[in-house]
Amino acid sequence: MRYSQAFIHTLFEAPKEAETPSHIFLLRGSYVYPLAAGLYSLLPLGHRAAEKIKRIVREELDAIGGLEVTMPVVNPAEIWKKTGRYFNIGDELIRFKDRREREFVLAMTHEEVVTDMAKQFVRSYRDLPVMLYQIQTKIRDEARPRAGLLRVREFQMKDAYSFHHDFEDLDAYYPKIFNAYLRIFARCGLNATPIEADSGIMGGSGSHEFMLESASGEDDFVICPACGYSANTEKAVGIKPERLPCEDVGAAPAMEKVGTPSVKTIAALMEFFGCSGENFIKTVAYVADGKLVLAVVRGDFNISATKLANYLKAVNLDYAPEKTLFEMGLNAGFLSPFAIDGVRTVFDSSLTGSALYIAGANELDMHLKNVLPGRDFELKETADISEVREGDRCSACGGADLQIRRGIELGHTFKLGTKYTARDSMDVTFLDGSGEPNRVVMGCYGIGVERLLASVIEKWHDEGGMQFPVTIAPYQIILSQLGNQPEVVAMAERLYLKLGLAWEVLYDDRSESAGVKLKDADLIGIPVRVVISRKLEKTGDVEIKIRQTGEVIICPESEFEEKLGVIFKKLEPSTASLPYMAEGA
Repeated sequence: MRYSQAFIHTLFEAPKEAETPSHIFLLRGSYVYPLAAGLYSLLPLGHRAAEKIKRIVREELDAIGGLEVTMPVVNPAEIWKKTGRYFNIGDELIRFKDRREREFVLAMTHEEVVTDMAKQFVRSYRDLPVMLYQIQTKIRDEARPRAGLLRVREFQMKDAYSFHHDFEDLDAYYPKIFNAYLRIFARCGLNATPIEADSGIMGGSGSHEFMLESASGEDDFVICPACGYSANTEKAVGIKPERLPCEDVGAAPAMEKVGTPSVKTIAALMEFFGCSGENFIKTVAYVADGKLVLAVVRGDFNISATKLANYLKAVNLDYAPEKTLFEMGLNAGFLSPFAIDGVRTVFDSSLTGSALYIAGANELDMHLKNVLPGRDFELKETADISEVREGDRCSACGGADLQIRRGIELGHTFKLGTKYTARDSMDVTFLDGSGEPNRVVMGCYGIGVERLLASVIEKWHDEGGMQFPVTIAPYQIILSQLGNQPEVVAMAERLYLKLGLAWEVLYDDRSESAGVKLKDADLIGIPVRVVISRKLEKTGDVEIKIRQTGEVIICPESEFEEKLGVIFKKLEPSTASLPYMAEGA
């Protein structure tokens, strides 16, 4: 492709709203065009890179028996109501009516559609297992689209769904998809960290996120440097350091009220009482599926809303409005589990009955000191509802401090089980070898195409622009002709024809200065740059620059094709040493 015909229009500067490297360089490099917040067109360069990602995805899924389908983006609301997600998902799900007043949704995932399909065609154990996948548009009305392609409203997603005759078969298949994901990301130039994750609105018995460590990410995850334990902070479990117990609990002083005018936060209380956060009891009020719930945790921990929702089996969980608390005679900022009747209260496992605490008094501007759990209030419901912190000891090996990392979610895999095939959902069964009906068991697996493209750039860039891995670059080589002398043009045309026989080449044939051409070559991130100039033409040499390393090689024209072959072999990402999951694990 000749640059002059390629519809590439680079920018000297990105718009001010672009902050992350991928957002900045995708705009400046003419890969995307913003239509509205969270809505982007893929320009020719961006489209070519996305198609390379799709090809890798297809190759890896086809290799494990995946069968590609295409399902509609417009779904009848009826099937989403069957699973309950029509009611449980908030404004992210776009609902509308057609001209005949029939209700529809724009699909953000396709569990309902693919399960309805399976219900029609999966009749016998002979039809199982089967894995269907698609690469299709998804619509999600994000409240706060951000970071270019990392969080958008419309995007292309690879979603795959496997169907099994029992849970054991799902467990046996799961490592295949897990390992295929590792290969997909590695072939795109990324080392993904698989972590245990919460299943969220997808449901199911277990899931993994595949994370790319990045400052531009919006997810936190923990890792253990000793044993390799890793999990999303929403799900992670650590060993909570215990407080020093009272010398004599039986002789502990009685509770005592202390006036604390306008002192509400743990930080303000620490200053007021002159002690650390572990000495306090923090009580937070939530509304879980319409019912008030108090969550109680030690003051040096934060409550994990995800852990709490999972424990309560709540679909919707949010902070309780102050108006609701006021109507019950409670005061936000001074809440306590002390003397509360008729309100479900869940205590975090960080609280023990062997130490004294300071807690709210359920009165405006008042706190209690010398509070002893078990004596002053009963620890009826106790669960792990707190977030893991940096430095908490690993619960898996017990011998190392957990580290918290920031990352981008590249993909997510779920063991859905029978959530969507259950009698009270889509009701999907098959006949076993004895002719008896059995419930179909499912798995679900997703990768966002544009998000993966942006993640590659977050990993591979420098101050000059993008540094695409050779596997997903829109072109493998950019041929830069510096100067318009007939000899230089003739050499460039000759090399363009030669290179095009073995590689995808972008030939910069523009009448621009050498500085503009070289700067644009770095910006758009093509893996290998081949330069032709008057000086090089005179000596019969060619200049080769490797974009990721900056290495420059001068070689004779007669040898440059062989040299390029060696270079591209070295640039090919390896999948040999990935943390594969054992088959049947």
